[in-house]
Amino acid sequence: MKMPRKTVLILLAASIVAGCTGRDGDVTLTRLRNTGNGPDEFSMIPGKPLETPEDLSALPVPTPGAPNRTDQDPLADGIAALGGNPAAVAAQAPAASNGALINRANRYGGRQDIRQALAEEDREQRRAYGRVNVLRILPGDDYVHAYSGDWLDPYAEELRLRRRGIVTPASPPPLEE
Repeated sequence: MKMPRKTVLILLAASIVAGCTGRDGDVTLTRLRNTGNGPDEFSMIPGKPLETPEDLSALPVPTPGAPNRTDQDPLADGIAALGGNPAAVAAQAPAASNGALINRANRYGGRQDIRQALAEEDREQRRAYGRVNVLRILPGDDYVHAYSGDWLDPYAEELRLRRRGIVTPASPPPLEE
């Protein structure tokens, strides 16, 4: 049985329009998909073993929604394993011992809200790329395509620095032609 041409065109137009929906929210640029119905095994973190404290009266008052003593904190555990202070994860302000480092980093000035500004610029970049790349036919990572215009050309940068008299001892390898 042969389908009428109008039916095929209507189905094709409907599928194209359906592919354009849902683009108003945050645009995800990487194409990682969980294809299974089960849980993600990498998001499961086992709790720490239960232990009886030496003094039961020293236990903190239970607070709903607060973390448990047996909850894992992978970031703090990693910092402790590398010899750092795991309490630094919860710190709101930089430690006083990092004052010299912060002064050196801010010697040419800087924005206090740089993280929020970069997050907003990134969100706008992804949103703009999502409006252009509606069909997503070609394979590949959308992240690479969305940010390829912002990549630094190492050879042009090397020439720019050398023209200004800046020594570039770790030069990129020559272009293969």
